[in-house]
Amino acid sequence: MSELTLDQARAIVAATLAKGAAEGFNPLAVAVLDGGGHLKAFERQDGASLMRPQIAHGKAYGALAMGLGSRALFARAEQQPYFIGAMNALAGGALVPVPGGVLIRDGEGRIVGAVGVTGDTSDNDETCAVAGIEAAGLKADTGG
Repeated sequence: MSELTLDQARAIVAATLAKGAAEGFNPLAVAVLDGGGHLKAFERQDGASLMRPQIAHGKAYGALAMGLGSRALFARAEQQPYFIGAMNALAGGALVPVPGGVLIRDGEGRIVGAVGVTGDTSDNDETCAVAGIEAAGLKADTGG
């Protein structure tokens, strides 16, 4: 079984932030979780607001915990708000079901982690997460 390495997680963070800077996005926070849901790497750019670390973690954690990118969780929340509310309660409030949480898959398609990005619009956050994952030579799964 492949495992997300620290070097890969750091590469994801660096490329994610580089994409945001290149696009002129607001300051971002990036959380990379391994396949077990443990924080592997995190950075918050200067100027990112106070709750950004928790939001980034919640986007990644929700995607990983549910096995769906947070874009898919967002769609499900619109269709089944009680279900997502219940899942969030079971997760201790750690699930943030809006785009910006992207699953990381290895070359065989196995989930090896997730990235959560926050700071700009949810669509822009997701764009940065995908760029970071792909720059590290892995596959991004937005669920959408």
